[in-house]
Amino acid sequence: MAKPVHPIYNLHFALVCLSSFLFSCSFNMLIPELPAYLSRLGGAEHKGLIIALFTLTAGISRPFSGRLTDTLGRVPVMAVGSIVCFICGFLYPILSTVAGFLFLRLLHGFSTGFKPTATAAYVADIVPRERWGEALGFHGICFSTGLAVGPAIGSTISLYFSLNVLFYVSSFFALMSIAILMNMKETLKDKRPFSLSILKISRKDIIAVEVLPTAVVTLLSYVAYGAILTVIPDWSQHLGIVNKGLFFMVFTIASLLIRFVAGKVSDKYGRISVINTGLVLLVISLSIIGFAKTVTGLMLGGVVYGVATGILSPALNAWTVDMSLPDHRGKAMATMYISLEAGIGLGALISGWFYQDVISMVPAIMYASGIVATIALIYMGLRHKTKIKRLQPVIIESEI
Repeated sequence: MAKPVHPIYNLHFALVCLSSFLFSCSFNMLIPELPAYLSRLGGAEHKGLIIALFTLTAGISRPFSGRLTDTLGRVPVMAVGSIVCFICGFLYPILSTVAGFLFLRLLHGFSTGFKPTATAAYVADIVPRERWGEALGFHGICFSTGLAVGPAIGSTISLYFSLNVLFYVSSFFALMSIAILMNMKETLKDKRPFSLSILKISRKDIIAVEVLPTAVVTLLSYVAYGAILTVIPDWSQHLGIVNKGLFFMVFTIASLLIRFVAGKVSDKYGRISVINTGLVLLVISLSIIGFAKTVTGLMLGGVVYGVATGILSPALNAWTVDMSLPDHRGKAMATMYISLEAGIGLGALISGWFYQDVISMVPAIMYASGIVATIALIYMGLRHKTKIKRLQPVIIESEI
């Protein structure tokens, strides 16, 4: 008798996906307009810090969010992330100096340090192991839809209204995300009441060593994203694109389309081969973007980049869950996200240093990002070769 298929697409899954979509819209709608906004404030030389500071606090908060996710529960930690987005949207128009802006980028980073960690653990709780890739892939579609829609909405609001209106709309989207979370059922069974002792983090609470391979590949593959967030808005404007969110919309739509099958493919054929395919496409996409001197070329690079990230993201998420310990799933996801934030932050910081509003530096930055992604591909190959060598004595003994 055939085993019944678990219905992963239920109300709880729909709510967490909708909340993530709104949360993603909230902070992503700001990204295309922030470099020019910082220049108007007089901080053009600090453009690399727009993303770097955001990812710094996101990374720092990951061990705490992982610990809280495994003790207080998934829903409260998700709510903290959305609340931070809600507050920051109202503060941007008030703290309108370079120092105030950079402080807010630090504060805003706590949002992604909390919500995605708890969300991934929540999805893993309500979905059977054999369908993690599919479920995380579909959830990624919802999050990435916010990544596509958010920048387009943000640039449109900036063109026809003002940046202050954009900041307030960002807060409104975060508020809707919070409202949805209030109706979600908690999935952590053994919850503990909050106490200050929970916030005491030791070295063993920071990194889940069992998922370090995923962390290494994630860090190296997301350096490119930090660079893209920093320089592509200006590069788009240089090529004559009025809506600086267009590139982000194009690559995200491509990412969305491939995610419909990427998660299922990783469940069926394994994470490693899917990750390797994504890394190859990532290197190709960065080469295309660097070489592009026309809008068509840039959009082509965006499509290939979107396909690459659409393949990589669900596979890396599922690979992390595969290797995680059941009682420390929050810590495992936090480890993966720490490496993700570190990759984005390093990419943004280094590209910002080299860029300095010199538009001719953009192609070189893209090529350098491609080299970093190639290192990730080499690491995967070496890891696979080492694993085979370790297995060979066991195979020989069994044959004897």
